Amino acid sequence: MKHIDTLRQLASRPWLPPRFGKAPYLWILMLSFMLWKYLHVAPSWRELALLGATLLVYPPLYFASYWSVGPARALLIVLTCLFGALWAPHNFGASTFFIYACGMCAGIRTPGRAYAALLAVLLTAALVASALPGFALDFLMPVLIVGTLVGLGNVMDARLSRSRDQLLRKQEEVEQMATIAERERISRDLHDLLGHTLSLITLKAELAGKLFERDPAACRREIGDIERSAREALSEVRSAVSGYRQTGFAHELAGARASLAAASIELRADVQALALPPAAENVMSLALREAVTNIVRHAGATRCELTLTLTDGMIVLRIADNGAHLASGAQLRHGNGLTGMHERIAALGGKLALSVERGLALELRLPAGAPA
Repeated sequence: MKHIDTLRQLASRPWLPPRFGKAPYLWILMLSFMLWKYLHVAPSWRELALLGATLLVYPPLYFASYWSVGPARALLIVLTCLFGALWAPHNFGASTFFIYACGMCAGIRTPGRAYAALLAVLLTAALVASALPGFALDFLMPVLIVGTLVGLGNVMDARLSRSRDQLLRKQEEVEQMATIAERERISRDLHDLLGHTLSLITLKAELAGKLFERDPAACRREIGDIERSAREALSEVRSAVSGYRQTGFAHELAGARASLAAASIELRADVQALALPPAAENVMSLALREAVTNIVRHAGATRCELTLTLTDGMIVLRIADNGAHLASGAQLRHGNGLTGMHERIAALGGKLALSVERGLALELRLPAGAPA
């Protein structure tokens, strides 16, 4: 049963790999040159039987050559030459087999070996012709002319085909890497967006809960702020996913001020009027958002100082708080937010530094000529 299933699988498999198209079905018709002789000479029954057996046995070997590689391909080349050598004394149409063998050399992947195999086929045909009466130029010339052209053309075409395949694989790898990079970008942006906004919504929800009975009007205002923040977050998430988000530093600064005020943290901002390149402005905005989110969540600070200046051709953003941090900012470096911040800044040729002073100080430096 196992052998029957194997035969069924072989029978159901296409005769040719799809990349070769339909042309090989036409080339197999070249075997009809074996019949040319019999337009002038009546064949014996023995010769007819051998011809029928050849036309029955050889086509499967011919089609198998399009699937074979390595030693299997070399074996098929040898068998094809053997068919030609055995038929040559009886039928000069046997030169067709040597032409087939020349074409099969293209399946040898190493170009030097492919050309060596082609030369070996041509030399074999010459040796067979030399053993025939009168050196049989009628047999040899089709091999030397047609076989050489077919062999060289197929070898060069195979090299081009393999080069195209390699190029396509490279393009697929680049597309895959671009997809991964885009996913990482979206992941970083979503973390920055949602982390900041959800922290703000949480603070305002807690404040609204405290004001619910004491000051209903203030409670309604906070609930309105929560709704507005949620709508803005939804819009920004949609923009981040589509890849067109550019919030602007001024907009982000206003949002930072609102978040810090909701957490009862005083913001002292000294921002120079600078013409920021779009890419630098986007990175600065996201860095400000991440820093403010960390201050609100973890610092326990009462004051935050922010400066934006242009120093020695570098745009410098400095954010410091007076919170009670650990003696080192190392633990914060492992968070997704700071990791994403490092990656974005490094991509623009900038630097990010953390230091512990009265609280934690973050300093971001970007070249003023950062790409747009």
